[in-house]
Amino acid sequence: MRTAPTVSKRHLWIAMALTVAAAPAKAETIEVTIEKLVFSPAAVEAKVGDMIEWINNDVFAHTATVKGGWEVVIPPKTSASMTLKTVGSVDYFCRFHPNMKGRLTVTSP
Repeated sequence: MRTAPTVSKRHLWIAMALTVAAAPAKAETIEVTIEKLVFSPAAVEAKVGDMIEWINNDVFAHTATVKGGWEVVIPPKTSASMTLKTVGSVDYFCRFHPNMKGRLTVTSP
């Protein structure tokens, strides 16, 4: 009759450590406030899977627009969000107020 192999405590700890290390990082929500025609913070660093939320405290609409890329419309006194899916850096601006500028840098998780 064969007996089941025994597992040492050391092997259990290694297995647990590998499980924790392999667990995906929790996605974050990164807030960018819009007030008085300014994105704040102007530069944001995030990871793929994170969500960026623009909170518009102004009384008029804004956009977060990447030339030749995406655009998020942010109505007055509300917010809009987007989940980040691509690694890279982009500069964005408000289509209605081109002096409003921001930069988004996205890295892998």
